[in-house]
Parts: sequence; C-alpha cells; structure tokens
Amino acid sequence: MSDTMLAARMHHVAEKMRIEEIPMPAPGLGEVRVRVHAVNIVPNLSNILENWTTWFPENPLPTLPAVFGLDPAGVIDEVGDGVVEWQVGDRVYVNPGRYCLSCESCRNGDLINCSSYAFAGYFGFTPTALQMLDRYPGGLSEHMLAPAYSLVRLPDNLDYNTAARFGYLGTMYSALKKVEAGPGKSILVNGISGTLGLSAALLAPAMGLTTLFGTGRNRDLLKTVADLVPGRLHVHSLLDGPVDTWIHEETDGRGVDIYVDALGPGADHETFREGMRALRRGGTCVDIGAIMGDLSIDIHRMMDQQLSLVGSAWSTPGECQELADMVGAGTLDLSPLEHHVFPLSQVNEAISGITHRNGGFSNFIISPVA
Repeated sequence: MSDTMLAARMHHVAEKMRIEEIPMPAPGLGEVRVRVHAVNIVPNLSNILENWTTWFPENPLPTLPAVFGLDPAGVIDEVGDGVVEWQVGDRVYVNPGRYCLSCESCRNGDLINCSSYAFAGYFGFTPTALQMLDRYPGGLSEHMLAPAYSLVRLPDNLDYNTAARFGYLGTMYSALKKVEAGPGKSILVNGISGTLGLSAALLAPAMGLTTLFGTGRNRDLLKTVADLVPGRLHVHSLLDGPVDTWIHEETDGRGVDIYVDALGPGADHETFREGMRALRRGGTCVDIGAIMGDLSIDIHRMMDQQLSLVGSAWSTPGECQELADMVGAGTLDLSPLEHHVFPLSQVNEAISGITHRNGGFSNFIISPVA
C-alpha cells in the first residue's frame, strides 16, 4: 500500500479546499483505518467553512490545514492493537462523535457530555476539543482513522451512500428517543421538509409515530413528504399563517405533546416561538436545528404550563447501530433519499451545489473511490 493518500484540505477559513497528497495514517491502540467510500455533505458545512470562526468562536475548528467531512462510511482496511469485535473487511459507518474517555462525564458513561466532545471533520464544543479534532481528521480523504468505539456495523442491504446520512438521521432519532416519542404522542416538526426534519417522516413507521405535524415553505415539497406517511403526517406551509394557529385548529385547541425544532442557523425566531406556543400543557420542545442568536421566550408561560425546552446534539454509535439494524430488518425504509454522488476532486462543486437541492430528499455524497 502507498505511503500517501489524496485528501481535500482547507488551508484558510472561507477558501476553497485543495486536493492534496498527504501521509497515509496508521491506526494506533484501539483504532482502525477505514477506506472511505462515501461522505455526506451536510447543508451546514458551508457555514462551518465560511462563518464559524465569526459566528461561534468558542467552538473550535481543527488546526488548519485540515480535512473536514462529517459523515463517512466505508470498509476497514487495517486494525490497530487492542481492537476487538472488528476486522479488516467490515463495512462501517463512522460516527463523528469523539470523546476523551477520561473526564468525569465519560467515566460516568455520559459520553456526549464529554468535556472535550468534538465532531471529527467538523468542529468542537469546548476549547479542549482541539486535541480530538486534530487526532481524528474527517472523511474527505481516501482513508481515515477512527476509534473503534465510533463504528457502526452495516448490514448487507445498506449501501455506503445511504449510511453516510446517519448523522442527521441519528440526530432526529436520538431527539425523539429523549422525549419518548411513540404511539399516541402528537409531534410537531418545524422544518420537516429539510435534511434534518425529513428524518422524522422516514422514522415514523419504524418508531410507531402515529400523529405527526410538519412545517416548511414549499407546498409541493411538503406534499411529497406527507405522502411518505399517508394519513399520519399533516403538513403546513409557513406561507399560510402562524404555526401555533394551525396546530390549535388541528388539535381542537389542545396543542401537541412534542415539538422538535429542526430549523438551522439564520432561521426566523418567531417561527420557533410559534412552535413553543403550539405545545400542550406539560409538553416538551427539543431543539436539534441549531437556530442561533439570543431568543426571547415567554418564561412565565413555560412555568405556568409546565413546558420543557431541551437541546439534543447528535447521536451515539449505539443509536446509529439501532438505525442500521432497523434497515437490516426492513423496518426502516431509506429508499426515498436521492443520492447525488461526486468524486473527491469535485468537493467544492458539491458544497456550493447543495443549495440547489430537493429539500431533505437530496443526499449529497463525496465518494473518494469514484
């Protein structure tokens, strides 16, 4: 095997990535090397590359030049010392969550709240996350290192392009699990036609979600999403009036049990507040879309109505394994995703082209083996 490999690296914030030859990584203790077959290009990646140091300077990027790429899938081609359960040839999705395994949260099994938690190939959540980011570059390369704890085994009926969507799919899945979504619960998803929000419609049959409400702007796209879950998903365009007015009309004034906000940075704060006002007494809002800025909320109403507002960041490898097992069992159908595959050499075109997507149905993929 060659001593070098091709990778896409960013040298300076807001500059295009460069395709370069860099040293081939070797797995250390507890690590594997993965031959990358697919990397998902998420809609937020352009914000990370262009605006992150200005928007969220407290959340570090990896030391530049760096290899980005949040959601990789591929095949193990080398196994380091101390690795059990995994071997060369295993097909895997690599969950990008990285943790130190030694802080108080890690020692208590609360891994996503690690004091150095980071998304490999993306950004970190604390100043000490930089060590995680620099040890584990992202997937926009021919090969990548991954700790064995991050791996998800793929069934034979799950292709790499679809598996590379597990980041955003897993984010919705983890959020729904946190608020105990299931049969009999009514759920509102703001932004259900987007990359994050669509996951709720895809997961509904597998999770037994019986009553879904979803918002977006594009009426035609919303109808296409609703057709994924006939009779169970009711949709509303934000162009047709406030979300809370619509929900109270649909529920005879009761409101919904769960509100999931999947609106991204730059979204209108009033739409978020309308979702909060759509909650029934004792309801819960879970934010996964990363709407940004100081958001004014009626705290007195939250107290009186006993409402909860929680944040949910990403998913665990175990939760992603549950998704893979659902696909393997045939209970989770991800065939509605529309794959748009680019070679590594066209990474910049893929990042810029994602603005012209068919809502959450479009799955933009970089394939270093193409």
